[in-house]
Amino acid sequence: MIKDKKIFVLDTSVILYDHNAIKCFKEHDVVIPITVLEELDNFKKGNDTKNFFAREFIRYIDKISGNNTLQDWVNINGKGHGMFKIEMHQNSSVDSEKVFGERKADHRILNTALYLSETHPEKKVILVTKDINLRIKAKSLNLIAEDYETGKIKDLDELYTGRTSIDKVPVDAINEIYEKGFCESALVIKKSKPLANHFYILKNGQKSVLAHYNPVTNHLERVKKTTAFGITPRNAEQAFALDAIMNPNISLVTLQGVAGTGKTLISLACALEQRKNYHQIYLARPIVPLSNKDIGYLPGDIKSKLNPYMEPLWDNLKYIKNQFNEKDKEFKLITEMVENEKLVVCPLAYIRGRSLSNVFFIVDEAQNLTPHEVKTIITRAGEGTKIVFTGDIYQIDTPYLDTQSNGLSYLIDRIKNQPIYSHITLEKGERSELANLANEFL
Repeated sequence: MIKDKKIFVLDTSVILYDHNAIKCFKEHDVVIPITVLEELDNFKKGNDTKNFFAREFIRYIDKISGNNTLQDWVNINGKGHGMFKIEMHQNSSVDSEKVFGERKADHRILNTALYLSETHPEKKVILVTKDINLRIKAKSLNLIAEDYETGKIKDLDELYTGRTSIDKVPVDAINEIYEKGFCESALVIKKSKPLANHFYILKNGQKSVLAHYNPVTNHLERVKKTTAFGITPRNAEQAFALDAIMNPNISLVTLQGVAGTGKTLISLACALEQRKNYHQIYLARPIVPLSNKDIGYLPGDIKSKLNPYMEPLWDNLKYIKNQFNEKDKEFKLITEMVENEKLVVCPLAYIRGRSLSNVFFIVDEAQNLTPHEVKTIITRAGEGTKIVFTGDIYQIDTPYLDTQSNGLSYLIDRIKNQPIYSHITLEKGERSELANLANEFL
C-alpha cells in the first residue's frame, strides 16, 4: 500500500475549470459526490466552455466505468493513477446543513467529505474546490480544503513583464543602435542570453534608446515610436506593445495592464494599420454577466442583451475614428469595414467553431478565461493568423478564477521565450489624470 495515500473530493467548480481534473492527482484516489453529478447535469446543455467541460467529464466517467457500478472503486485511465468512485453517502456525525442553517448543494458536498473523513480514518481526505467560501466553510468544520493548483502559476511577483530597463549601458552600443538600427546583444547583455522578443530601455546618463531582442539575428534592434492608424504611443511600454503587434514574425502577443494603459486601443489601431494583410479583424471578449446571471435575464432581443458587454470595444473603435475628420478616407474606411464585416466586434462565444485562418484576432478581457479556453483559442489559429490577448489579471469577474489561475497569467508564464511570441506589461495609465489617480489610490 502506498504510504500517505489521500482521497481528494472534487467540487463542481473544479470540473467546470478543468474536465480532466481527476487525472491530475497521481496515485491518490478521487471521489465525486453525487451532488456534483446533479450540478453537472444542469450545465450539460449550452455552448459555453463550462457546458462543454460538463459533457466531456460525464462522457469520460461513463467510459472508465465500463460495466462496473460507480459505487465501487474503478481505475482512473492512465499509468500511475489512483482509483475513482461516486459517493452517495452524506451522513456524518456533523451535519453541515444544520451547522450553516441552509439546505444547498455546497453543504451536501461538505457532508460527503465529512462522511469520507470518518469512514476512511487511515487516509487524509481533502476537499478540492475553486470556491474560496466553500474552502473556508470546510476548514471551519475541521476538513482539509485546497484550491485546484493545476494551471496555477506559483509566484505572481515573478510573472514575466516582457521588458527590462538597464542603466550604464556602453555609450558605443547606444550610438550603434541609433546609427545602424541594431547592435550585437553581447555588447549590452553579457551574463545570459536574452529571452526571445524581450524589450529593453537602454540608458547611460542622458542618452537612452528603446530596443527589442531579435532571437533570429541575436541583435538588439531599435524600437521607434511609430504611429498606427492615427494612434501614437505615449510612453515606452506602448511603443513596445505597438512594435510587437506590428512585427510580422510574431504571431502571438499578450498585453497585461490596468485600465487606461491603452491595451485594447493599441491592439485595434495596429490591426487596422495591418488590415491589408488579413482577411478579417475580430475583436472579441468573453461575456461575464453581472452577479453571474445569464444574459437571458436582460430585456430585449439577443443584440440588445449583448450590446452592454460589447460597448467598451465600440468605444475604442469610436476613439480611433475620432482621430480623423468625417471626410477622411480612414474615417469612412472603418465604417465600411464594419458594414462589410471585415471588422467584427462580437462575444467570444460567437467565434467558437469558426476558422481562424488569415485573421487578426484580438481577445479582450482575457483574464476572465480559463487556461483551457486560452489554449482552445490558440489551437484554432490557422495560417496567417495573429492573436492578441489583452487584460488585467487584477480585475477578474469570474468567481472561480484568480490572479494566479486565470488564462492570461497562465499563458504569459508558460509561453515566454518562444520566437513567435511577445509580451508587454503596461503600467503607466494614459487615459486621464483622473483615471491614473483612481488606479493609484483607490
